[in-house]
Amino acid sequence: MRQRAKTAGRSLKADRLEARVTPEQKQLIARAAALRGSSVTEFIVASALQAAAETIKDFEILALQEEARDVFVNAVLRPPAPNEAAQKAARRYIERIGH
Repeated sequence: MRQRAKTAGRSLKADRLEARVTPEQKQLIARAAALRGSSVTEFIVASALQAAAETIKDFEILALQEEARDVFVNAVLRPPAPNEAAQKAARRYIERIGH
C-alpha cells in the first residue's frame, strides 16, 4: 500500500483522476477555468468537490415540506398504539427470546 507523505500539515497529491472528454467539453471547461483564473485541473477538482459535497448532502439530509414535516414529527413524538398484529408479534418475540 502506498503511503502519502505530508508536508507542512498537508497531504501530497498522489492519487490521479482521469476522464475522457470531447474536444468541445474540454474547450468549455478550459474557458470556465480561465474565467475563474485557475488551471483546468484546479477548476475540475474544485467543481468535482462541490458536486460531491452537494450530492452527499442531498442523500444524507431529510428535507420535508411543512405538512410532511409535521406528520413525521408527530409520528415520532406521538406514535400510534400498537395494533393487535404488532402485539402478537411482540409476544411471539418474547416467547422465542425468553425475555
